[in-house]
Amino acid sequence: MRTKRMSSGNDDDDKALFRDAVQVDKRIRHDTIETAPRKKTQLQRRAERHERQQQTAEFEFSTRYQAHFPAGPLRFVADGQSPYLAKQLRRGDYSPELMLDLHGLTQAQARSELVAMIRAAQRQHIDCCAIMHGHGQGILRENLPHWLVQHPAVRAFHQAPAEWGGDAAILVLIQHELNATDAG
Repeated sequence: MRTKRMSSGNDDDDKALFRDAVQVDKRIRHDTIETAPRKKTQLQRRAERHERQQQTAEFEFSTRYQAHFPAGPLRFVADGQSPYLAKQLRRGDYSPELMLDLHGLTQAQARSELVAMIRAAQRQHIDCCAIMHGHGQGILRENLPHWLVQHPAVRAFHQAPAEWGGDAAILVLIQHELNATDAG
């Protein structure tokens, strides 16, 4: 048992008494607190999942689907869109902001590039794209419209005016992708 000493007013005695009264048995080695990582909100998780799906999923065009196009210049307007869009494309009211050249590509490569172009146009909020299919043997020229009508983001397309490639190109209007910042 410890006994109390009477302080005679000396600071050294007070310090000694304090040290005796407060004996530290264990030193504190780690004095920082690690916080648990913040939990993501449901909206953040959904946005991340959607982004992963967009990056990994690729739109698959059917190679067997054959759309019916009216006689005359190649044109198409998706359901629910103004039929006036085809006329605007024909007159050159829309200038392409993005161009895709399919010359020399196989059909599989062309389909893959087409999906990538549509996705890039959606992310960058680009309305109009030009796709150069060329003349060649006419394989891409024949198949490209059938692929385009299958994609839900294609609003309309028309054979390009002469300044954008004429009958060797197609102008396409793309529907923008809605994301969390657009919706709210």
